[in-house]
Amino acid sequence: MKDMPRARAAIPRTAVIRATAVAVGLVTVAAGLGVRSAASGGPAAYVGDALYATLVHILVTALAPKVRPSVAAGIAVAVSWVVELAQLTGVPAELSARSTVARLVLGSTFNAPDLFWYVVGACLAWAVHSLLLSRSPRSGART
Repeated sequence: MKDMPRARAAIPRTAVIRATAVAVGLVTVAAGLGVRSAASGGPAAYVGDALYATLVHILVTALAPKVRPSVAAGIAVAVSWVVELAQLTGVPAELSARSTVARLVLGSTFNAPDLFWYVVGACLAWAVHSLLLSRSPRSGART
C-alpha cells in the first residue's frame, strides 16, 4: 500500500487526462441520447446543443491533453458554429436523410438560438475543465 502513490505517479499525466476525457465523453454522449429520447421540444434541443459543444471540448482535450481549457472551449464553439452554419447550405440535411450518425453529428436545420447554447455548453466545459486542473496535484495549468 505504501507504493500506491509511486505507482500513481508512474502513470503519465496525459494518459490520465485522456482516460478521464474518454470516460466523461461517453457519459456526455449517454446524457445527450437520454435527453433526446426522454424529452422533446425547445428545452431538450437546447440541452442537446450545450452537450454537443461540451462533447467537442472533451474530444479536443482527449486529442490534446495539454490544451488550456479556454482554448478547448474556443475550439468547441468554433466547431459547433461551423456545423450549425453549414446547415444553411443544405448539405447536412441531405447527409442526415441518409444516415442517423450524420443526423446526430451534423443536424439538418439551422436554428439561430443554437449558436447561444453552444457557447453555454463550451463555457460549462471550460469551468469544469479549469476546476479539475486546479485540483490536480500537478496543477500549473492556465485557464
